[in-house]
Amino acid sequence: MNRTTKAYLAIAFLSIAWGTTYLAIRIAVMHYPAFLFAGLRQVIAGLLMGIFALLAYKKADISWPVVKMNLLIGFFMISVGNGIVSYSEKTVPSGVAALICSMMPLNAVMLNIFMNKAEKINAIIVGGLVLALTGVALIFRDNLADLSNPAYFGGMIAIYIGTISWAFGSIKSRTLTGVKNPIFNAAMQLFFGGFFLLVLSPAVDSYQNFEPFQPDALKAMAYLILVGSFLAFTAYMFALKVLPVGIVTLYAYVNPLVAVILGYFILDERLTWFTALAFVAIVSGVYLVNTGYRKQKLKDNNTIAHKLQPKAAVPMEEA
Repeated sequence: MNRTTKAYLAIAFLSIAWGTTYLAIRIAVMHYPAFLFAGLRQVIAGLLMGIFALLAYKKADISWPVVKMNLLIGFFMISVGNGIVSYSEKTVPSGVAALICSMMPLNAVMLNIFMNKAEKINAIIVGGLVLALTGVALIFRDNLADLSNPAYFGGMIAIYIGTISWAFGSIKSRTLTGVKNPIFNAAMQLFFGGFFLLVLSPAVDSYQNFEPFQPDALKAMAYLILVGSFLAFTAYMFALKVLPVGIVTLYAYVNPLVAVILGYFILDERLTWFTALAFVAIVSGVYLVNTGYRKQKLKDNNTIAHKLQPKAAVPMEEA
């Protein structure tokens, strides 16, 4: 089996694995304080991944600028992004959480445009944004009866804020160029992000009715550490080395579908036509925004290249 085939298998694995994590988180936080659970999960996964990275690559950059950047990325992606989603799944169904989180690629594009004044938008980006926001509106429409519960409504808003934080961390991660060991960098992000969650846990979590040895929670913890973090991140890094990033990120279009289906069959979460329409609208909107963004970047690059071309010499008139 060649590397390209293995990379496509890695994407297929990611599509399923990261879609199942919403269900596992939902099961775990029914028994565990959310920040404590997410912090333990990410710290343990970070340590395991760090050991694996050192054994596999036998090198790592632990200079302060690199460590500081990984600490910052870990805070935004793991502490805020993953922590908020884990906390909110105490009140929000896993399928709904996954649908809202599928907006992350769109948020990354929009943040990049907002943060970089040189970036431009086009009609395709605008159309995709409108379509994706329509999908979010359908999610709210489908859950009108539950929105009277402040915890449910606040959880949905918090998850969206978490996707923005994850998107911001993803953008910052692009500044880590030329790293010696990308898997070790990811391990640092998981570890630091999890550490901050553990520090925040006493101030945020309620330890009432805490069941530390509840079997379902422990199984979910083990699954998320091994599959959701360690194996999935390793597969993601491998796929990025072999295939273009546009192909690798196709997993993001499958994850919410997997989460919605599993939530329906395993946890009896509600599944309606509004849910299906919201999924189609959001995924289509994200696809259009990414397509429009790539076309705009290609257009801008072509314009720059044209301006840099030397002007043709003006022929002299013959006497």
